[in-house]
Amino acid sequence: MKTLITAFVTITMFAATQAAVAIDINNGKSLQQENCMGCHDDGVYSREDRRVTSSDALRAQVQRCETNLNLQWFPEDVDAVIEYLNTSFYKFQ
Repeated sequence: MKTLITAFVTITMFAATQAAVAIDINNGKSLQQENCMGCHDDGVYSREDRRVTSSDALRAQVQRCETNLNLQWFPEDVDAVIEYLNTSFYKFQ
């Protein structure tokens, strides 16, 4: 019985941790619209000659913009913007 309870607690804690680190795509959209649209519109993500051509390049670009604009986002904010941009425009695997 003790082993069953321990297993249940472990699984519950794992599930709670996964839920806590889930990426908030709506937050990513809000952050992108509030901070990125001052420099460019959404066309930069879908133009034929876009510079971002991989998920690594997308991460690097979002981090570069966050640093250059001194936004001081939390890592989960950066992840949320990346997820929003990838889901909405880039579609990298």
